[in-house]
Amino acid sequence: MKLIIDTDPGIDDAMAIAYAAAAPEIDLIGLTTVFGNTHVHQSSRNARFLLHKLGIDAPVAEGAPFARGTDAHTPSEHVHGPEGFGDVTEIPQIGSNHSLTAAEFLVDRAREHKGELVVCAVGPLTNIADAMQLDPEFSSNIKRLVIMGGAVFSPGNITEHAEANIYHDVHAADAVFASPPDTVLVGLDVTLKTLYETADFEALAARSAEMGGFLRDISKFYLKFYRDIGGLEGCGLHDSTAVIACTHEPMFEMVETGLRVVADGAQFGATRPDANRPAVRVCRDVNGAGVVNLFTDRVASLP
Repeated sequence: MKLIIDTDPGIDDAMAIAYAAAAPEIDLIGLTTVFGNTHVHQSSRNARFLLHKLGIDAPVAEGAPFARGTDAHTPSEHVHGPEGFGDVTEIPQIGSNHSLTAAEFLVDRAREHKGELVVCAVGPLTNIADAMQLDPEFSSNIKRLVIMGGAVFSPGNITEHAEANIYHDVHAADAVFASPPDTVLVGLDVTLKTLYETADFEALAARSAEMGGFLRDISKFYLKFYRDIGGLEGCGLHDSTAVIACTHEPMFEMVETGLRVVADGAQFGATRPDANRPAVRVCRDVNGAGVVNLFTDRVASLP
């Protein structure tokens, strides 16, 4: 499977990119970056660093710095740390970004790999909406769009109603859902059923000293946030679960519904069913233990 991950690394993004690198079913042909967990220039630096660390020669195309209609962004430092990788703050600048913007890169690769390319969006959907606007054929050129975002049947995580990726650009998300490609939504309805605990990170580091050790180190900040804010003894494999959904759909129970995003009022950022919109497949349940075990086994194969 030819895959592009649209990402804002981010601790759980790093985990997802490591999984994609280790999965034999996946040919990771590039990363596109967006604001979100970090500023977009940090996202790009972190993405290039991760690819170098993983030994993958793939381009990084930088995308949107802000949500549609805005000119500023406040990163989630309290969740992911000041540089996106928890307490690990010395992250080298390696290489340079692709000459195309993220939206241009997505459009170009979708044309090149028509009917084959899967795009997994694990940050705000600004780049995806921009690609759809740039090329009306983008949606039909890609094989599938898999989104980590939304909380359709469960509470949100940035507010009572809203999940963070959707909340950070409600207008882009609503534009994607208004006329979606073949889409799978992997939201909080399932990702909080894939908790990865301290013992899991330690076991991973014991089997994969370099990459597993790095993920264990950056996760400590993330786990503390989950413990302090949510009272949980583990973190959701949010972005990794979305990447796994790209290749292991039978592990998920899905329902079909159209979606809209609330753009004002008390439920701002909420992802709600809408029978008047084209249907997407929304993950409603998951084999959580299976996802956790698959993640560990694949990432443990890395050095």
